[in-house]
Amino acid sequence: MLDVLLLEGQLVWNFPLLSGLVCIGVIYILVIRSSYRQMRFHSKQPFLFFLSLLLLYITIGTPLSVINHVSFSFHMIQMSLLFFVIPPLFILGLPETYSHSIKALNMPSMAALITFAVLLFLYHLPAVLTYLSLHSMIHSSYLLLLMFLSFLIWGRIVMEQNKQFAFLSGLVLMPACGLLIVNGLFGSTANPLLSKIMTTLCLTPSSLNSLHPALLNTRVDLILAGGMMIFIHKSALLFTTHLKSKVLTRDLTRNG
Repeated sequence: MLDVLLLEGQLVWNFPLLSGLVCIGVIYILVIRSSYRQMRFHSKQPFLFFLSLLLLYITIGTPLSVINHVSFSFHMIQMSLLFFVIPPLFILGLPETYSHSIKALNMPSMAALITFAVLLFLYHLPAVLTYLSLHSMIHSSYLLLLMFLSFLIWGRIVMEQNKQFAFLSGLVLMPACGLLIVNGLFGSTANPLLSKIMTTLCLTPSSLNSLHPALLNTRVDLILAGGMMIFIHKSALLFTTHLKSKVLTRDLTRNG
């Protein structure tokens, strides 16, 4: 599979995105340097902030953004990084003065959570996923909306340390993860994510299976994808809670 994508020139690097992220990083450094003495700040926050930018670029700006369509498991890793790992890292990396600006957004966090859960569930319905994979602009807009909602959700989890809301976030995401597992056990094993690749490269499902049979159209892949999303989300909740309570709230005024 990989060699076919290479031959067709599909594995590309998103340099405009890289330029944008570099600009964001430069602005962050300038703000930190200009307001270093006035803001509550921890020495580990720049690392968390730049780690979030790095993960974002790796996830959607490198050839991995194409390779993740080969397998549901790869795709769930990408989705989990975008919605469960990058947002809390980004928010934790912001000085307290700026992290609270997320609260200025008018959408209530509970409404954001329910909307996110519904959209994520719909995203993994085979018909919806097939349609989105064949329409790049709509697909990108859909993912952008999900990411925006995830920032609203993680904003409350990070800044308020609301354990009840964090538990509820895991609960309402279960249907989307369960859908993948149920499809793996009882449903179709076709991978709608391959529609775009097959259209672009003029390949048939049988030719794709012959190129990489271990990762395509397997029930195990679907079950593993659902399980991985649950695991990464729970791990992100535990990591965020630990980091916020044990590191970032520990004498911020002395910067570590």
